[in-house]
Amino acid sequence: MAGVVAKNRYNYHLSEIIRQRAWVEIDLSALSHNVGQIKQLLSPKTALMAVVKADAYGHGAIAVAQTALKAGATALAVATLGEGIELREAGITAPILILGAINTPEEITAVAHWNLEPTLCYPEQAIMVSETLSQLETPLPVHLKLDTGMSRLGIPWHQGTEFVTRVRQLPYLNLCSVYSHLATADDPDPSQMYLQHKRFKTAIANLKAQGIAPPRLHFANSAATLIAPQLHYDLVRVGLGLYGLYPAPHLRSIVPLKPVLQVKAKITQIKSIPANTGVSYGYQFVSDRPMKIAVVGIGYADGVPRNLSNRLQVLIQGQWVRQIGAITMDQLMLDVSHLRQVKVGDVVTLMGKDGDQEITADHWARMLGTISWEILCGFKHRLPRIKYHDKVDQGVMSETLP
Repeated sequence: MAGVVAKNRYNYHLSEIIRQRAWVEIDLSALSHNVGQIKQLLSPKTALMAVVKADAYGHGAIAVAQTALKAGATALAVATLGEGIELREAGITAPILILGAINTPEEITAVAHWNLEPTLCYPEQAIMVSETLSQLETPLPVHLKLDTGMSRLGIPWHQGTEFVTRVRQLPYLNLCSVYSHLATADDPDPSQMYLQHKRFKTAIANLKAQGIAPPRLHFANSAATLIAPQLHYDLVRVGLGLYGLYPAPHLRSIVPLKPVLQVKAKITQIKSIPANTGVSYGYQFVSDRPMKIAVVGIGYADGVPRNLSNRLQVLIQGQWVRQIGAITMDQLMLDVSHLRQVKVGDVVTLMGKDGDQEITADHWARMLGTISWEILCGFKHRLPRIKYHDKVDQGVMSETLP
């Protein structure tokens, strides 16, 4: 109520305050489009699991999960217990797989309380989970992970039969699925992907030879979902593709995806500087002529990597503008000398579309020698997430409210 009173008394609009310096826009209609495009690649027997870990790759887990489920996903995947609880507290009832390992009775008690589904990776963990659930007298769906070549979580694939047999003997563990994860599905050379698939098929064949038929199998990530229908099995786990980006350039022609996230900020000051003037910390940039520069209210504390200093380009009024000087914690500077009309309050697009031009996470990733996943996950929570459908502003997610 205090916020409403303040709004009436001082005559400000919350949407204007939220856009005071910098923000992230989330196009939920683009997300729905991407879900639809991915589902067109799947047979009727294959379900879509939306991967919403890391706050849905920086897009906002609750809104993304709700939208993805409405658009046709049937299950969700997160990395941590806390991420799963957040979705349950928001009223989401769909199955939620925890991809990370759960290793303590306290964690399993919380998993059971919130009706989440853990991943089992090795026998000692499975025994601990079973003993904890026995004390609670609560059965729980569990997913068993085989390591077919990622060398991360999971039991070695050739030990899969022994592991699955042991789990099926333990009380209160309801085998929900057996799965694995691909290490090189985005590589133009698919040989390693198919080697992992061969191992997975062998492990499953060994299980069936012992009369064990797992209820569900899943193997494909975003890249494999796009290129390898034979890897789809009972469900696919899709993360990056939901957010409108492709795991690799050679996958772009398969389905038309739309980027969901845009990053924008406002110009907070414009000034003129003479030639031979240093700009920002360390004078990494010194003007070679009189220049008009703009200060923008976003920096590396918001997720704009400092290593993009003097390399970043942004869009203002549909025109390309270069960033100059070291990117600072809360601000950065632009050379706007070529813009005839520019003023304080003008919107700067750091990622997204402006007119006919577009900047994507892939552009940043190429400059930094990294991957788009890391870029998306880097935008900090002090940037409000403003979500909308078809460009109609629906306000902000609850955690962005003052």
